[in-house]
Amino acid sequence: MIKKDVFQKNSVILSLALLCTLLWGSAYPSIKIGYSLFSIGENDIFGKLLFAGNRFALAGILVILLTWIIQKKFPTPKKEALSHIALLGFVQTTLEYLFFYIGLSHTTGVKGSILNGTATFMAVILAHFIYLDDKLNSQKVLGCIVGFMGVVIINLGGEIGSGFTFTGEGFIILAAASFAIGSLISKEAAKREDSMIVTGWQLLFGGALLIIVGVLGGARASIPSTEAMLLLLYLALLSSVAFTIWTILLKHNNVGKVSIYNFLTPVFGVFLSAIFLKESIWHWKNLLALVLVCIGIYIVNKPKVKNS
Repeated sequence: MIKKDVFQKNSVILSLALLCTLLWGSAYPSIKIGYSLFSIGENDIFGKLLFAGNRFALAGILVILLTWIIQKKFPTPKKEALSHIALLGFVQTTLEYLFFYIGLSHTTGVKGSILNGTATFMAVILAHFIYLDDKLNSQKVLGCIVGFMGVVIINLGGEIGSGFTFTGEGFIILAAASFAIGSLISKEAAKREDSMIVTGWQLLFGGALLIIVGVLGGARASIPSTEAMLLLLYLALLSSVAFTIWTILLKHNNVGKVSIYNFLTPVFGVFLSAIFLKESIWHWKNLLALVLVCIGIYIVNKPKVKNS
Protein backbone atom coordinates (compact mmCIF):
# COMPACT_ATOMS: atom_id res chain seq x y z
CA MET A 1 0.00 0.00 0.00
CA ILE A 2 1.30 3.46 -0.95
CA LYS A 3 2.12 5.73 1.99
CA LYS A 4 0.32 9.08 2.00
CA ASP A 5 3.53 11.07 2.45
CA VAL A 6 4.80 9.74 -0.88
CA PHE A 7 2.45 12.19 -2.62
CA GLN A 8 4.07 15.07 -0.74
CA LYS A 9 7.53 14.49 -2.22
CA ASN A 10 8.50 17.19 -4.70
CA SER A 11 9.71 14.64 -7.25
CA VAL A 12 6.39 12.76 -7.08
CA ILE A 13 4.35 15.97 -7.32
CA LEU A 14 6.36 17.08 -10.35
CA SER A 15 6.10 13.67 -12.09
CA LEU A 16 2.36 13.25 -11.52
CA ALA A 17 1.56 16.89 -12.37
CA LEU A 18 3.51 16.51 -15.62
CA LEU A 19 1.51 13.37 -16.43
CA CYS A 20 -1.83 15.11 -15.75
CA THR A 21 -1.05 18.21 -17.78
CA LEU A 22 0.35 16.05 -20.60
CA LEU A 23 -2.91 14.07 -20.69
CA TRP A 24 -5.06 17.20 -20.64
CA GLY A 25 -2.91 18.83 -23.33
CA SER A 26 -3.23 15.75 -25.54
CA ALA A 27 -7.01 16.18 -25.62
CA TYR A 28 -6.76 19.02 -28.18
CA PRO A 29 -5.23 17.06 -31.07
CA SER A 30 -7.08 13.88 -29.98
CA ILE A 31 -10.49 15.53 -30.37
CA LYS A 32 -9.61 16.86 -33.83
CA ILE A 33 -8.31 13.44 -34.88
CA GLY A 34 -11.54 11.97 -33.50
CA TYR A 35 -13.59 14.16 -35.84
CA SER A 36 -11.77 12.57 -38.75
CA LEU A 37 -11.95 8.98 -37.45
CA PHE A 38 -15.68 9.28 -36.71
CA SER A 39 -16.33 11.17 -39.98
CA ILE A 40 -17.82 14.15 -38.12
CA GLY A 41 -18.05 17.13 -40.49
CA GLU A 42 -17.30 20.74 -39.55
CA ASN A 43 -21.01 21.62 -39.52
CA ASP A 44 -22.21 18.38 -37.86
CA ILE A 45 -22.97 19.97 -34.48
CA PHE A 46 -25.02 17.10 -33.09
CA GLY A 47 -22.40 14.55 -34.15
CA LYS A 48 -19.83 16.50 -32.12
CA LEU A 49 -22.13 16.62 -29.10
CA LEU A 50 -22.75 12.86 -29.26
CA PHE A 51 -18.99 12.29 -29.56
CA ALA A 52 -18.39 14.48 -26.48
CA GLY A 53 -21.26 12.86 -24.57
CA ASN A 54 -19.97 9.33 -25.16
CA ARG A 55 -16.52 10.39 -23.92
CA PHE A 56 -17.66 12.02 -20.70
CA ALA A 57 -20.36 9.52 -19.81
CA LEU A 58 -17.74 6.78 -20.15
CA ALA A 59 -15.24 8.86 -18.13
CA GLY A 60 -17.87 9.30 -15.41
CA ILE A 61 -18.48 5.55 -15.25
CA LEU A 62 -14.73 4.93 -14.97
CA VAL A 63 -14.37 7.44 -12.09
CA ILE A 64 -17.38 5.92 -10.30
CA LEU A 65 -15.93 2.41 -10.68
CA LEU A 66 -12.52 3.59 -9.48
CA THR A 67 -14.09 5.31 -6.47
CA TRP A 68 -16.02 2.11 -5.73
CA ILE A 69 -12.75 0.14 -5.72
CA ILE A 70 -10.88 2.70 -3.58
CA GLN A 71 -13.69 3.25 -1.04
CA LYS A 72 -14.87 -0.39 -1.11
CA LYS A 73 -18.52 0.66 -1.38
CA PHE A 74 -20.70 1.95 -4.20
CA PRO A 75 -20.34 5.77 -4.33
CA THR A 76 -23.97 6.88 -3.99
CA PRO A 77 -24.20 10.70 -3.67
CA LYS A 78 -25.82 12.25 -0.61
CA LYS A 79 -29.25 13.80 -1.19
CA GLU A 80 -28.04 17.26 -0.17
CA ALA A 81 -25.37 17.13 -2.88
CA LEU A 82 -27.58 16.00 -5.78
CA SER A 83 -28.66 19.49 -6.93
CA HIS A 84 -25.05 20.74 -6.91
CA ILE A 85 -23.85 17.67 -8.82
CA ALA A 86 -26.59 18.14 -11.42
CA LEU A 87 -25.80 21.85 -11.80
CA LEU A 88 -22.09 21.12 -12.04
CA GLY A 89 -22.69 18.44 -14.66
CA PHE A 90 -24.77 20.85 -16.74
CA VAL A 91 -22.30 23.77 -16.52
CA GLN A 92 -18.88 22.10 -16.43
CA THR A 93 -19.58 19.16 -18.72
CA THR A 94 -22.66 19.75 -20.90
CA LEU A 95 -22.31 23.51 -21.43
CA GLU A 96 -18.52 23.68 -21.38
CA TYR A 97 -17.99 20.90 -23.88
CA LEU A 98 -20.87 21.98 -26.10
CA PHE A 99 -18.90 25.21 -26.62
CA PHE A 100 -15.51 23.48 -26.62
CA TYR A 101 -16.20 20.74 -29.18
CA ILE A 102 -17.90 23.14 -31.59
CA GLY A 103 -15.30 25.87 -31.06
CA LEU A 104 -12.32 23.55 -31.54
CA SER A 105 -13.64 22.46 -34.92
CA HIS A 106 -13.55 26.10 -36.08
CA THR A 107 -10.06 26.99 -34.90
CA THR A 108 -6.66 25.33 -34.62
CA GLY A 109 -5.55 23.06 -31.80
CA VAL A 110 -2.75 25.55 -31.07
CA LYS A 111 -5.13 28.48 -30.58
CA GLY A 112 -7.63 26.35 -28.70
CA SER A 113 -4.92 25.25 -26.25
CA ILE A 114 -3.85 28.82 -25.55
CA LEU A 115 -7.34 30.35 -25.35
CA ASN A 116 -8.65 27.67 -23.01
CA GLY A 117 -5.99 28.77 -20.52
CA THR A 118 -8.13 31.86 -19.83
CA ALA A 119 -10.30 29.69 -17.56
CA THR A 120 -7.73 30.21 -14.79
CA PHE A 121 -8.02 34.00 -14.99
CA MET A 122 -11.82 33.95 -15.18
CA ALA A 123 -12.02 31.72 -12.09
CA VAL A 124 -9.74 34.10 -10.17
CA ILE A 125 -11.88 37.11 -11.10
CA LEU A 126 -15.19 35.37 -10.29
CA ALA A 127 -13.86 34.15 -6.94
CA HIS A 128 -13.11 37.77 -5.98
CA PHE A 129 -16.82 38.63 -6.12
CA ILE A 130 -18.04 35.48 -4.35
CA TYR A 131 -15.56 34.53 -1.63
CA LEU A 132 -14.41 36.87 1.13
CA ASP A 133 -11.17 34.94 1.60
CA ASP A 134 -10.23 34.79 -2.10
CA LYS A 135 -9.95 38.44 -3.15
CA LEU A 136 -7.86 39.82 -5.97
CA ASN A 137 -4.44 41.12 -5.00
CA SER A 138 -1.63 42.74 -6.97
CA GLN A 139 -0.13 39.35 -7.86
CA LYS A 140 -3.41 37.96 -9.22
CA VAL A 141 -4.21 41.18 -11.11
CA LEU A 142 -0.75 41.13 -12.72
CA GLY A 143 -1.18 37.47 -13.71
CA CYS A 144 -4.60 38.14 -15.26
CA ILE A 145 -3.32 41.17 -17.21
CA VAL A 146 -0.33 39.24 -18.57
CA GLY A 147 -2.51 36.26 -19.50
CA PHE A 148 -5.19 38.29 -21.25
CA MET A 149 -2.47 40.13 -23.21
CA GLY A 150 -1.65 36.74 -24.72
CA VAL A 151 -5.29 36.24 -25.69
CA VAL A 152 -5.38 39.64 -27.44
CA ILE A 153 -2.14 38.97 -29.30
CA ILE A 154 -3.13 35.54 -30.67
CA ASN A 155 -6.40 36.98 -32.01
CA LEU A 156 -4.77 39.81 -33.94
CA GLY A 157 -5.74 39.44 -37.60
CA GLY A 158 -3.60 39.38 -40.67
CA GLU A 159 -2.02 35.93 -40.70
CA ILE A 160 -3.19 32.47 -41.69
CA GLY A 161 -4.92 30.77 -38.78
CA SER A 162 -5.32 34.03 -36.86
CA GLY A 163 -8.27 36.35 -36.36
CA PHE A 164 -11.40 35.83 -34.31
CA THR A 165 -14.68 34.08 -35.08
CA PHE A 166 -17.52 33.74 -32.59
CA THR A 167 -18.17 30.04 -33.27
CA GLY A 168 -14.44 29.29 -33.15
CA GLU A 169 -12.32 31.33 -30.74
CA GLY A 170 -15.46 32.82 -29.17
CA PHE A 171 -16.84 29.40 -28.26
CA ILE A 172 -13.47 28.32 -26.79
CA ILE A 173 -13.57 31.38 -24.51
CA LEU A 174 -17.18 30.58 -23.55
CA ALA A 175 -16.04 27.03 -22.74
CA ALA A 176 -13.33 28.49 -20.51
CA ALA A 177 -15.95 30.70 -18.81
CA SER A 178 -18.16 27.64 -18.22
CA PHE A 179 -15.21 25.85 -16.64
CA ALA A 180 -14.50 28.84 -14.39
CA ILE A 181 -18.12 29.01 -13.22
CA GLY A 182 -18.13 25.24 -12.77
CA SER A 183 -15.04 25.48 -10.56
CA LEU A 184 -16.99 27.63 -8.10
CA ILE A 185 -19.96 25.22 -8.18
CA SER A 186 -17.54 22.32 -7.68
CA LYS A 187 -16.12 23.98 -4.58
CA GLU A 188 -19.62 24.17 -3.07
CA ALA A 189 -20.45 20.60 -4.08
CA ALA A 190 -17.23 19.32 -2.50
CA LYS A 191 -18.40 20.74 0.85
CA ARG A 192 -21.34 18.33 0.72
CA GLU A 193 -19.80 15.23 -0.85
CA ASP A 194 -16.48 13.51 -1.59
CA SER A 195 -14.82 15.17 -4.60
CA MET A 196 -14.36 11.93 -6.56
CA ILE A 197 -18.03 11.04 -6.11
CA VAL A 198 -19.00 14.54 -7.25
CA THR A 199 -16.83 14.34 -10.34
CA GLY A 200 -17.83 10.84 -11.36
CA TRP A 201 -21.55 11.57 -11.21
CA GLN A 202 -21.33 15.05 -12.73
CA LEU A 203 -19.36 13.65 -15.68
CA LEU A 204 -21.93 10.89 -16.17
CA PHE A 205 -24.87 13.30 -15.86
CA GLY A 206 -23.34 15.97 -18.09
CA GLY A 207 -22.24 13.38 -20.64
CA ALA A 208 -25.72 11.83 -20.68
CA LEU A 209 -27.25 15.25 -21.43
CA LEU A 210 -24.85 15.71 -24.35
CA ILE A 211 -25.81 12.26 -25.67
CA ILE A 212 -29.53 13.08 -25.44
CA VAL A 213 -29.09 16.40 -27.28
CA GLY A 214 -26.95 14.74 -29.95
CA VAL A 215 -29.42 11.90 -30.52
CA LEU A 216 -32.43 14.26 -30.57
CA GLY A 217 -30.56 16.29 -33.19
CA GLY A 218 -30.25 13.23 -35.41
CA ALA A 219 -26.78 11.94 -34.60
CA ARG A 220 -26.31 8.19 -34.33
CA ALA A 221 -23.64 6.40 -32.33
CA SER A 222 -21.30 4.14 -34.28
CA ILE A 223 -17.73 2.88 -33.98
CA PRO A 224 -16.45 2.94 -37.57
CA SER A 225 -13.05 1.42 -36.80
CA THR A 226 -10.79 -0.03 -34.12
CA GLU A 227 -8.78 3.22 -34.19
CA ALA A 228 -11.94 5.23 -33.48
CA MET A 229 -12.86 2.96 -30.56
CA LEU A 230 -9.34 3.21 -29.07
CA LEU A 231 -9.34 7.00 -29.41
CA LEU A 232 -12.69 7.32 -27.65
CA LEU A 233 -11.45 5.05 -24.86
CA TYR A 234 -8.26 7.12 -24.59
CA LEU A 235 -10.21 10.38 -24.28
CA ALA A 236 -12.38 8.88 -21.54
CA LEU A 237 -9.35 7.47 -19.72
CA LEU A 238 -7.36 10.69 -19.86
CA SER A 239 -10.22 12.56 -18.18
CA SER A 240 -10.75 9.97 -15.45
CA VAL A 241 -7.07 9.16 -14.80
CA ALA A 242 -5.86 12.77 -14.82
CA PHE A 243 -8.66 13.88 -12.51
CA THR A 244 -8.04 11.04 -10.05
CA ILE A 245 -4.31 11.74 -9.84
CA TRP A 246 -4.88 15.51 -9.55
CA THR A 247 -7.42 14.97 -6.77
CA ILE A 248 -4.94 12.81 -4.83
CA LEU A 249 -2.25 15.50 -5.18
CA LEU A 250 -4.62 18.23 -3.99
CA LYS A 251 -5.71 16.09 -1.07
CA HIS A 252 -2.16 15.70 0.27
CA ASN A 253 -0.67 19.11 -0.64
CA ASN A 254 -1.47 22.80 -0.58
CA VAL A 255 -3.56 23.85 -3.58
CA GLY A 256 -1.00 26.39 -4.76
CA LYS A 257 1.83 23.83 -4.74
CA VAL A 258 -0.11 21.67 -7.21
CA SER A 259 -2.13 24.16 -9.29
CA ILE A 260 1.01 26.11 -10.23
CA TYR A 261 1.67 23.36 -12.79
CA ASN A 262 -1.53 24.26 -14.68
CA PHE A 263 0.52 26.46 -17.00
CA LEU A 264 1.92 23.29 -18.60
CA THR A 265 -1.44 22.23 -20.08
CA PRO A 266 -1.47 24.83 -22.89
CA VAL A 267 2.23 24.13 -23.50
CA PHE A 268 1.57 20.44 -24.09
CA GLY A 269 -1.61 21.26 -26.05
CA VAL A 270 0.27 23.57 -28.41
CA PHE A 271 3.22 21.28 -29.08
CA LEU A 272 1.15 18.10 -29.40
CA SER A 273 -1.18 19.90 -31.85
CA ALA A 274 1.88 20.92 -33.86
CA ILE A 275 3.18 17.33 -33.88
CA PHE A 276 -0.03 15.39 -34.58
CA LEU A 277 -2.03 17.97 -36.55
CA LYS A 278 0.94 19.47 -38.41
CA GLU A 279 -0.05 22.93 -37.21
CA SER A 280 2.43 25.79 -37.17
CA ILE A 281 3.44 27.22 -33.81
CA TRP A 282 6.50 29.19 -34.91
CA HIS A 283 4.75 32.45 -35.80
CA TRP A 284 5.72 35.15 -33.31
CA LYS A 285 2.10 35.67 -32.24
CA ASN A 286 1.60 32.01 -31.32
CA LEU A 287 4.82 31.83 -29.33
CA LEU A 288 4.36 35.18 -27.56
CA ALA A 289 0.72 34.42 -26.71
CA LEU A 290 1.67 30.99 -25.32
CA VAL A 291 4.45 32.49 -23.19
CA LEU A 292 2.20 35.26 -21.83
CA VAL A 293 -0.70 32.92 -20.98
CA CYS A 294 1.64 30.45 -19.26
CA ILE A 295 3.39 33.21 -17.30
CA GLY A 296 -0.02 34.60 -16.31
CA ILE A 297 -1.21 31.21 -15.03
CA TYR A 298 2.08 30.76 -13.15
CA ILE A 299 1.84 34.19 -11.49
CA VAL A 300 -1.81 33.71 -10.48
CA ASN A 301 -1.11 30.33 -8.85
CA LYS A 302 2.31 31.08 -7.36
CA PRO A 303 2.11 30.92 -3.55
CA LYS A 304 2.89 34.22 -1.88
CA VAL A 305 6.12 34.24 0.08
CA LYS A 306 5.39 34.93 3.74
CA ASN A 307 7.57 37.49 5.48
CA SER A 308 9.51 35.99 8.35
